[in-house]
Amino acid sequence: MSEENTSTPAPLATIATLGQHDGQSVTLHGWLYNLRESGKLLFPIFRDGTGTVQGVAHVKSVSPEVFATLKGLTQESSVVVTGKVRADQRAPGGFELDVENIEVVQRVPESDPYPISLKDHGTEFLMEHRHLWIRSPRQSAILRIRAEIMRAAAEFFDQSGFIRTDPPILTPAACEGTSTLFPVDYFGDPAYLTQSGQLYIESTALALGKVYSFGPTFRAEKSKTRRHLTEFWMIEPEVAFLDLDGLLELAENFISHIVQSVLKNRRPELVTIGRDIEKLEKIKAPFPRLRYDEAAAMLNQAFKDGKLENPFEYGNDFGSPDETYLSNQFDCPVMVHRYPADVKAFYMEPDPKDSKYALCVDVLAPEGYGEVIGGSQRVSSYELLMNRIKQHNLPVEAFQWYLDLRRYGSVPHSGFGMGIERAVAWICGLDHVRETIPFARTLHRIYP
Repeated sequence: MSEENTSTPAPLATIATLGQHDGQSVTLHGWLYNLRESGKLLFPIFRDGTGTVQGVAHVKSVSPEVFATLKGLTQESSVVVTGKVRADQRAPGGFELDVENIEVVQRVPESDPYPISLKDHGTEFLMEHRHLWIRSPRQSAILRIRAEIMRAAAEFFDQSGFIRTDPPILTPAACEGTSTLFPVDYFGDPAYLTQSGQLYIESTALALGKVYSFGPTFRAEKSKTRRHLTEFWMIEPEVAFLDLDGLLELAENFISHIVQSVLKNRRPELVTIGRDIEKLEKIKAPFPRLRYDEAAAMLNQAFKDGKLENPFEYGNDFGSPDETYLSNQFDCPVMVHRYPADVKAFYMEPDPKDSKYALCVDVLAPEGYGEVIGGSQRVSSYELLMNRIKQHNLPVEAFQWYLDLRRYGSVPHSGFGMGIERAVAWICGLDHVRETIPFARTLHRIYP
């Protein structure tokens, strides 16, 4: 009578956890990223969503069937591979996989090969194939860092006693006018895709004290700059009984937490994308602070010194070149506060020391990445808010509920918004915001 095979199958692992299995056989579920051949040796590179690892197979170390299967694999064929984990300091992740067996789940046919080869492709081609481009090690690493930024952002507020309250995406009116909003027909009534949840979470802050929202927002700006998307994600805290000074402290602690979390949990991904980690290690609170007037003076001095093409006109909001120059002057994010009230939104509280300034802040990321956070102390007076709504030619009837917040138990309160994609672009050191989100929506792109 034959003896039954009682061998234990190799445990299922991921590439990210191979370090826990040195010297052991494991099974990976993944795809073939690349295949090199050197005489009787095959070097398949596998990916599984958590990273990549190089496999090694000698013609005499595996069965002829396994060797032939490996040799015939095509790029992005899906596989189940079993092998022994071996530490190798030369390997990118510190480990290689001595292949023992392989099962092909689906082999990409040679007659219809995977369209993104390892050669260089133009940006337009890659964006047209974004659904496949995200499989590349660099793009996958960026998306893992993005996920860590979003996780850490929510963690910061959750651990600080904030309550998440989600505002509507469909709104009857705009935070800052309707010129940059996408209109929709709401059963015959006009409505818009939200550009911010701020007004709604002001109401939940007055109910719950400290709140935040986290969701998609939309802006119909016809901009082609490397910093703009039409659909992006925003995290927005709002706090009752908080003034501007408290908001500045909240913002710098928030950013510091995110960056340090990425350094702790996604350092391998930062290495994969070639990020200068030393620059991120400098991001710790407190951050430098500039009044608008000081920043304007810096810009005009830069123009006089030939460092900027155009002079800055006092009273204007900062454009991208202005933000880039200012943020390049610091190793940490710089907090520019107290802008002229005339260039800011209607809901911003005026400075009691000089009402021509608003109690607001823009946080500019270093290395020329510009604004990542915008916030303010909110108007708490019913009369002033009513006047502001009228001055901005906004429909009073659409803001009756917002005015109610000042009628019934109004208090000083403050909040800010951070666009996730701009934070990802800065922390990853990307040239363009289109790589910060799985599927970018830009001025002329809505496919795929």
